[in-house]
Parts: sequence; C-alpha cells; structure tokens
Amino acid sequence: MAIDNDYIADQFSLLAKLMDIHGENSFKTKSYSVAAFTIEKLPQSLEEIPPEKVTSIKGIGDAISKKIHEIITTGELRLLREYIEKTPPGIIELLRIKGLGPKKISTIWKEMEIESMGELLYACQENRLLLYKGFGEKTQNSVREAIEFYLKSQGSHLYAEVEAYAHEINNKLREHFKDEKLSFTGEFRRQLEIIDQLQWVTTIEPELLKSFFESMGFTASAGQTSTSLFKGPENVGLSFVHTNPEAFAITLLETSCSGEFLAALQQTSNWDRHRPYSTEEDIFAAAGINLIPRYLREQQHVLEAATQAPLPLFIQPEDIRAIIHSHSKWSDGSNTLEEMAAACIEKGYEYLVISDHSKSAFYANGLNEDRIREQHLEIDELNRKLAPFVIFKSIECDILNDGTLDYSDNILSTFDLVIASVHSNLKMTEEKAMMRLIRAIENPYTTILGHPTGRLLLSRPGYPVDHKKIVDACAANQVVIELNAHPRRLDMDWRWISYALEKGVMISIDPDAHSTDGYRHVKYGVLAGQKGGLTKDRNLSSFGLQQFRAYLGERKNLKGL
Repeated sequence: MAIDNDYIADQFSLLAKLMDIHGENSFKTKSYSVAAFTIEKLPQSLEEIPPEKVTSIKGIGDAISKKIHEIITTGELRLLREYIEKTPPGIIELLRIKGLGPKKISTIWKEMEIESMGELLYACQENRLLLYKGFGEKTQNSVREAIEFYLKSQGSHLYAEVEAYAHEINNKLREHFKDEKLSFTGEFRRQLEIIDQLQWVTTIEPELLKSFFESMGFTASAGQTSTSLFKGPENVGLSFVHTNPEAFAITLLETSCSGEFLAALQQTSNWDRHRPYSTEEDIFAAAGINLIPRYLREQQHVLEAATQAPLPLFIQPEDIRAIIHSHSKWSDGSNTLEEMAAACIEKGYEYLVISDHSKSAFYANGLNEDRIREQHLEIDELNRKLAPFVIFKSIECDILNDGTLDYSDNILSTFDLVIASVHSNLKMTEEKAMMRLIRAIENPYTTILGHPTGRLLLSRPGYPVDHKKIVDACAANQVVIELNAHPRRLDMDWRWISYALEKGVMISIDPDAHSTDGYRHVKYGVLAGQKGGLTKDRNLSSFGLQQFRAYLGERKNLKGL
C-alpha cells in the first residue's frame, strides 16, 4: 500500500503520546513529536526520497530515519505496536478527547485507575477529578462536556440520554401529523437500558415522513419496504415501521416484544393476526392472556405467569418514599448534608440515608474514624432541627481485596445500616470476585450489597459473578441487593430481579446521588425495576419511615447486633 506523509506523521505522533503516558524519557518523547510535526509539513513524499537523504531533513536524525524506512517498507512501526499492546484501548481512546493531553491521561490511568471513556465520565459526575493535581472544576467540566459530545457520535445511547430527545421528536410529529396514528415501539418502549435506535409504528406515508425530516436537516437511509430510517445531527437512529390503521395494534404489539417473547407468544396464543384489533389489550384478551405491560415483554416466563393469573401492579416512581445511598461534601458529593436533606424534604421524601465513602476510597475523600464521629454529630444536630424528617447514618463501605469491610466491628456498629460495595481492583476472575462478595455478604453488618457487578453501561462490563450464588447468599444472610439507579450503572441487572424475588431477597432502588440533582435518577431505577417485575412491597426504598425503622431493628435483632 502507498504510505503517505500523514500516515507516517500519525505513527510518530501517537508513539510520542503513548510514551508520554507511560512516563518515558521526555527527550525521546519530544524527538518523536518533533518528527511528526516536521513530516506533516514536508512538501515532498518521504516514499520518493532516498533513505540515505532523509537524515538531511532538519529534525530527522538517524534513529528517526530508520523508523521512517521501517514504516514505509512494513506498513507499521514495531515500537508503536509494543506500546499499543501494553496500553488499555480505553486509554488510547482518551487521546481523542479535547483538553486531555498525555500527562493528564497518565494521571487518570495510573493514579485514578480509570481505563475507559465511560469510567472517566462517571468520575467527572462524582467530582473525583477535583482531588488530583491539574484538575480544577473548569477542567473537569470541559472534560465531561467533551466526553458527552464524543459518546453521542458512537451510535448506542443510554435510555436516560435519549429520553428527552425521543419525546421532542415524538411531539413534533404529533403536532405536524395530527390525524395519523403514531406510537413509540421497540427498545425505547420496552425501557431497555441501552438504545441503539428509536423506533415508532405509524400510519404516516413514507414520502410525507421523508419530506418532514429532510426539512429539518435529517438524512434518510434505505430501510425495508415497510420501514423508514433517518438520522439527525444528534446521531441517534430513528426507525419508523409503516402500517395501516386496521393493523396498527397488532404491529405495535409485535414490534414491542423481544424475539424470545414474541416467539413464545405466537406459539401459545390463539389470536388471529389478520383480524383488526383496536388495542393491544384486545389482542391479549383474544389470546386468553392477562395484559402484559410493554416493559415486561422480554422473557418467556412472564408470559407463562400472565396465562395463569393477572400480573401484580409493578413499582411506580411515586412508590419511592426515601433516598437510600447518597453522598455529601463529607466525601465526594457536591452538596452539604443539610442541602441533601432539604432537597429530600422538598421532594416529599420521608427520610435520607447518607452513605459517604469509607476510608479506603481515598480518591473520593473517604471518611476515617475521626471524621465519621464528626459526621454523626452533625447528623444528630440536623435530626433535631429537621424532625420529623430523619437522616440515617450509613456508609458506602469498601469491600477490600480479601472480602473484609473497611472498618472494625466497633465502627461498623455505629451505623444504622451499611452498604458494602467493590470499588477497587475490578479486574478479577469470577473466583476472586465471588470470594470478595460472598465474604462481604456474610458480614453481619452488611445491610445492602451495593452495585453488585460494578458495571458501567457502554463503558465497563463489570467483574464476572455467578448471579444465582450472589442472590442465594443474600437470601441466606438477609442482605438487600441494590438496584443502583444511576443511568450508567442500573446494577443489579434487571434480568436477575425475578430470581431474587423468587428467593425472597429484597431490592433497594437507590440513586447513588452525589448531588441533589442526582435524586432524579431514581426514576431510571424504577423503570429497570419494572422490567424485573419488582413491586413496591419488595423494594426497601418504598418503605415508609416507621416501616424502615422497624426493618432495621428486626434485622439487627436477628443478627444479634
């Protein structure tokens, strides 16, 4: 293949940056950077210059000349390949973020132990960068904005990120095509946590729809004969399934089911898909099946349950009566303890569980024993001031490498409840992860297992675990499993909630809020809880104040604490 100067310059530029990230000799690093700049500006192609004359170019010595020859003859630079192989891909990807140079990326990787774009975004949202030299609030905000912009260009999106955009498009369509049928369907209608495409069912004619979107600067792409595809500057794929009014309900049903669910529905039901139905309710009734909400049309076992009896009323946003798992300025939060409590009161919550980070979380300004005592004194004072509202004393306690918790039993006993979470050494085998988690679950002071897999959606898959064994251990030790409601976590995965409920394990929808604004994430935890078939009576954060107090008291008596 032809090797142009830009390609050669890019090889040296990337090499210089990676060497900088790894903390290599600055003289060598600079020489490669200078070579990249020089080569990029050359008026003549290096392929056309005899190798013996390359060294005559200012800024290119014998060592650089040999590497240029290597690139031209082999198509790559062996030294660069070696650096790429020993650098996590996510670290290399960070070089695309405006405002992040090699030195800052080195700090992010080696001191913050962050290895991906999504992890860094989450750290920005938790104010973690402010604790490190060279990262002020302005830098943190600009990094966050640059990452958000970059991630929008990648194609897949978190539900929470596209929700407002989806409704904006939907409202514009309804306003323009007042007499046509239109409904969300697909991933968004089923409330999936990751959305690859926003989808609608509609009776709008394809050509009219195309004219509408092209007038707004969207581009159309080829779809199937019954489907229109568009994409706007936001880089979110829009798909429209065209149908007629008589087939609208059946098309809506068929496109708002997973493949597994739809196949099972078609095998077990008696409805005639060619008959016109007014609503989805009519179709389920004709099939002799109790109505299944759109968000539950994922797994076959739900269909089996709905065939036998009406499904219960699943959890709703208004069922959340408290904020459990939140952080204040005592660790890495943005607001004071009193501000966090005042926001709870304003939103009508009955109590707040404050759970700042423990001492091993030095990156999050975790609390040592002396600061815990100071915080508890402030909580006592605020409880007198804010009564009948209550702030409960908690901690998000790090599960250490050997599965023990971050404090002695004497300190753990001073908390009303303990949330145990893994935050460090996330690269583990399943055996190692399970040892840490099971040992923490078996600690009598562990009340809630926090974000049990440590995943960050679209960024980090989380450490491998045996979900059934985790649930079984929580059942045996009366430990609640958190459904962390942060849209980038949603951990535990909703796909395991039904098994937890079957085993009698309580779930707790918690926002993991690092600011008062973080309380709004409760909604996304509820949406995930609905997908898992969670009801309010099995969700800890739906307990009223007296019920919550009684639960904590009964559990402590049971554990002999």
